[in-house]
Amino acid sequence: MGPLVSVIIPTFNRAYILPKAIESVIKQTYKNLEIIVVDDCSRDSTSQIITRFPVKYVKLPQNFGPSRARNRGIYHARGEFLAFLDSDDQFLPKKIEKQVKFLLNNPQFLLVQTDEVWFKGDKRLNPKKYHAKAKGFFLDRAVKLCVVSISTVLVRRELFKSLGLFDESFPVCEDYEFWLRVALNYPVGLIEEPLVVKFGGREDQLSNTKGLDFYRVKALLKILSNYNHQLSAEKRLLLFAEAKRKSEIFLSGAKKHCNIKGLFELKRLWDSFWASMNYLPPLKDVN
Repeated sequence: MGPLVSVIIPTFNRAYILPKAIESVIKQTYKNLEIIVVDDCSRDSTSQIITRFPVKYVKLPQNFGPSRARNRGIYHARGEFLAFLDSDDQFLPKKIEKQVKFLLNNPQFLLVQTDEVWFKGDKRLNPKKYHAKAKGFFLDRAVKLCVVSISTVLVRRELFKSLGLFDESFPVCEDYEFWLRVALNYPVGLIEEPLVVKFGGREDQLSNTKGLDFYRVKALLKILSNYNHQLSAEKRLLLFAEAKRKSEIFLSGAKKHCNIKGLFELKRLWDSFWASMNYLPPLKDVN
């Protein structure tokens, strides 16, 4: 039968599309599955629609965001392996089967991802080369952008025991922060076959949030602060340079749009980082 796989689907006001995500899991060729839908306090008909499906339904008392929803799903999961599916994405039928086989045959890996197909509306998109999914150790690429996609991964439970859960202080870019932690410690396996369909172009997607680079800077500075003594000089430089670059991008946008609050929040972020490092930066440094 194979090990139990827990598929965690966080959702918020996605009753109009959630059934397709669930059905894509039910149609998997790998059958030893449990499906956990974590409802992040939806105000639509999600709670009624969910009764049509054989799932474990967890409803949160208020809207906390994707980190809390995924973490609650992990808490309720019984599987040795865990998969995550954003409620606007879909698995192709052999996704879980091929990933379970990969992890069983490659015990050195704690996670494996697959390629994916992208759609914006009805139009299929062709990813650029820099969007190529990560394989092996990938810190040099993880600092630039997310090269691990949450809907494509299958993860051994021990990964979370080793690194902790998703950071709930991140309302967005929580996956970017988590993959940085992974990239510092573990390689990622890759099945170079599109086994997930990703749909974009809707207004309710968090990727449309403005000022995302603020949270990416927050993630990079968190890693620098928390892992400072474990990092080589090369890795410190890599993380710091990218934090500075993303800060400059955010600052440019904040000034353009008169985002005074954002300017002060970024300054506080850097001030807190320097304090954690017991270091007073030169006045011309980015802070």
